[in-house]
Amino acid sequence: MRLGMIVDYAGGFEETADLLVDYEAAGLQLAAVAEAYSFDAVSQLGYLAAKTRKVELASAILQVYSRTPALMAMTAAGLDFVSGGRFTLGIGASGPQVVEGFHGLPYDAPLGRTRETIEICRQVWRREPLVHSGKNYTIPLPPDQGTGLGKPLKLINHPVRSRIPISVAALGPANVALVAELAESWQPLFFHAGHYREAWGDALDKGMAKRDPELGPLDIMLQVSFAVGEADPAELAKVRNQLALYIGGMGAADKNFYNQLAQRYGYVDEAAEIQRLYLSGQKAEAAAVVPEDLVRAVSLIGSEDEIAVQLKEFEAAGVTTLLLNPLAAAPERRVADIATLARISAG
Repeated sequence: MRLGMIVDYAGGFEETADLLVDYEAAGLQLAAVAEAYSFDAVSQLGYLAAKTRKVELASAILQVYSRTPALMAMTAAGLDFVSGGRFTLGIGASGPQVVEGFHGLPYDAPLGRTRETIEICRQVWRREPLVHSGKNYTIPLPPDQGTGLGKPLKLINHPVRSRIPISVAALGPANVALVAELAESWQPLFFHAGHYREAWGDALDKGMAKRDPELGPLDIMLQVSFAVGEADPAELAKVRNQLALYIGGMGAADKNFYNQLAQRYGYVDEAAEIQRLYLSGQKAEAAAVVPEDLVRAVSLIGSEDEIAVQLKEFEAAGVTTLLLNPLAAAPERRVADIATLARISAG
């Protein structure tokens, strides 16, 4: 199993960048940078590319609304260039709160935009004159929508790779089916190895039936909170609070993808209660309702034996890459934990 790590956009970036050599020696193979509505991920990924030589890099994620598909392709090709072919383009639709609330763009056609972005990126990387006619993007722009001076252009530079891997964050069944059909990699959040088939089984089967064999097996790139040792209540509380935030408050009551996911896992009553409490301002009470088995299932926290068991459960569910969020406070402990996990994983 490939071991990666999420570089926290909320703090500690410089420290993590300085420690990447130590992380790599400990067994880390991938560093991913999130974006949300924080600093842009691209500048940080460029910095990491300059600081490293072997660690793979990924965006987790760049949302498809605020960058045109051609710019997304240019950005990925540029990051792949400065990293020497080590970049994976992680994209996703994000949600209406970010897209409309921060970028001022309508949150429309997330599936269609994701599909067309993938198609356009791959066309750009092949250095074909860019011509695309879709429901969401028409390139070049038709004369009746612009000056009429647009013409098909191809990327000036020759990319390091004509096929940069694409990883898509997806939770809804239709989106997951699209990922299984078109992408090299899938980034689910709060992946429950024991219940993922209830949430996504039919969608994965539908997408895989249409998948081009040249894409290879689907890489499941899983974000997971991580710590080695007897479960610290404070560490588990971090996971519980994050689950309460996402299930309870990440989106409007009827547009919360994470609440819907918890329901598909079977936590129907709990999801409703977490949301009710969280949206009424009772955040601590909402966190207390988060089921213990859900906290344990979507994190990787425990003794070496417990982690070894959970790794096997993740592997059995098809997980191939871990994007770790180390919870240990001390940098040397985080590095040591990853070294321990690499040893367990090698096994």
